[in-house]
Amino acid sequence: MDEFIWQYINFAFNFLVIPMKDLELVRPDYKPGAEIYEIKSPEIHTGDTYYFTTDSGLVYQVRFGKKRDNYLGNIINFSVLSDEFEDEYSETNRGEVYRIIATVIEIIRIYHSFHMHSDTYEFTGEFKETKDHEAASIRTRLYYRYSQKILNENWKPVMEGNKVIVKKIRS
Repeated sequence: MDEFIWQYINFAFNFLVIPMKDLELVRPDYKPGAEIYEIKSPEIHTGDTYYFTTDSGLVYQVRFGKKRDNYLGNIINFSVLSDEFEDEYSETNRGEVYRIIATVIEIIRIYHSFHMHSDTYEFTGEFKETKDHEAASIRTRLYYRYSQKILNENWKPVMEGNKVIVKKIRS
């Protein structure tokens, strides 16, 4: 029994004692390229749904879902909540794209600060009606380019079809 307890303590100690820099998702020197909108965080800090409103009055929702086959994996659902558009993934064309991207990056950073042992984040960009023959949508390629610029060295973006999967690199 004593051997089991020591193995458990050793495992717990090694799991919990990880340098903070190795847990960060976004590079510590990252500076947003545009002003971040005010973020409405979940009432419970570890919650999964965030909101923000743009200057044009559009309300966006960023929601984190858990992967079924990996509880440390996350799917990021980013959508506009407005009766003005046909569906929640509509293209808004309000000239606010850089502030929206900066705000979504900040939300992901905040979420990760409360879920530091997460090991993947997955995004899927919706296709535009005129470009649905491409392997990856314009939005997915945009997500991929941004993830290459902002990720800490212990994370790697991979494009799989129309998905960008950000994976933690195991040491």
